[in-house]
Amino acid sequence: MTVLLIDDDPEVLDSSRQTLELEGFAVQAVTEPEAGLVRLGGSWPGVVVTDVRMPGMDGFALLERVRAVDAEVPVVLVTGHGDIAMAMRAVREGAYDFIEKPAEPDHLVEVVRRALAHRGLVLENRRLRAQLAEGGPEGRIIGRSPAIERLRAAVANLADAEVDVLLFGETGTGKELVARSLHEGGRRRAGNFVALNCGAMPDTIIESELFGHEPGAFTGAQGRRIGKLEYAAGGTLFLDEIESMPMHLQVKLLRVLQERVIERIGANRTIPLDLRVVAATKVDLLRLAAEGKFREDLYYRLNVVTVPLPPLRERREDVPLLFRHFLDAAVARSRRTAPTLDAATLVRLAAHGWPGNVRELRNVAERVALGLGDGLAPAATGGATAEIEPLADQLDRIEKQLIEDALARCGGRVGETAERLGITRKTLYLKMRHHGLNRDDFTEE
Repeated sequence: MTVLLIDDDPEVLDSSRQTLELEGFAVQAVTEPEAGLVRLGGSWPGVVVTDVRMPGMDGFALLERVRAVDAEVPVVLVTGHGDIAMAMRAVREGAYDFIEKPAEPDHLVEVVRRALAHRGLVLENRRLRAQLAEGGPEGRIIGRSPAIERLRAAVANLADAEVDVLLFGETGTGKELVARSLHEGGRRRAGNFVALNCGAMPDTIIESELFGHEPGAFTGAQGRRIGKLEYAAGGTLFLDEIESMPMHLQVKLLRVLQERVIERIGANRTIPLDLRVVAATKVDLLRLAAEGKFREDLYYRLNVVTVPLPPLRERREDVPLLFRHFLDAAVARSRRTAPTLDAATLVRLAAHGWPGNVRELRNVAERVALGLGDGLAPAATGGATAEIEPLADQLDRIEKQLIEDALARCGGRVGETAERLGITRKTLYLKMRHHGLNRDDFTEE
């Protein structure tokens, strides 16, 4: 991170430069505003500290020029006593802060430190958003953990494969999202994606929902109905909570999977189907089959390819990225300003147990977007039945998150990161090695 100092008085400029450099800041000092502006860019990692009264281009004109390059670059104005009202107006127009001349060294350092931290958060949020914008249907599966990288690779590999897929994961891990990614990433994307929650349908209507019916097939069947299976022809049928499907329908589904034909209720004519079935479950279907609660032959027919979905507690490094995604979506819907994703929030999110997985995280982002706080009380770690992670592992994970955050804000500069964290370079290097962190992954392009 860099401090760009602009002042037409060389003595004042040199004094401020020395003050900041003694505190470890990287400083670029110029007497001409134009010379400073050429250093700026949309991803420039720094702040501008400028005098207000300068010949040629004053602080107001400079502020306007800086905001034209990047409206989120912090600009700190240095003003004389008589210019305070003017400086306050500049703050209302977008300046980050103002400092009264002669600048007290400690106050100058404090304001610059805050401004740099703010800039670091802005750049980190942009980096998160850029990752969210990565293309491809599997790009909807958000995260950079090894578990999510494996999941994305599996989706990319299976999207065009003409096999049925069984998704296995806890409630809230995103099974429907993965099913949609499989559909949209393959040649069936032009067809319908039809989702049916087997656990939400009463036994009395689920057969009609799946297979459709002819007029008069049963009481109340006044017209022909196209079922989900037929409607999904040419596309993908997603059967969520497949373990909840009644046993008598499991037999009929098995026939559909084997022969790719159906008969509407009340009809004799078979209808050929060209579709892919993606089923999802949160339980061990083989165990249910051993207990007589699920057909074993259907299990083996569905289990051509099984894709496991990791719970959020096993990929905590993805929490900030996911939270940013859900927060951006929530503030867009509510037409509010996104709150800053600060280090304290990251720590609190990282420490939570997430028994509700991604769905719970999305709800937390909705609350934060509405200004209601995250609602994560210290005791809200998943209840008495949740697995308690050892304290050492929790502290280790939180330390890794804080170091990653600091490296991102400092653009991968180890010296500056160590200073901000209050540790030596050697200690930081050892901790980075322990956590498998590489400074090049955080270096600004």
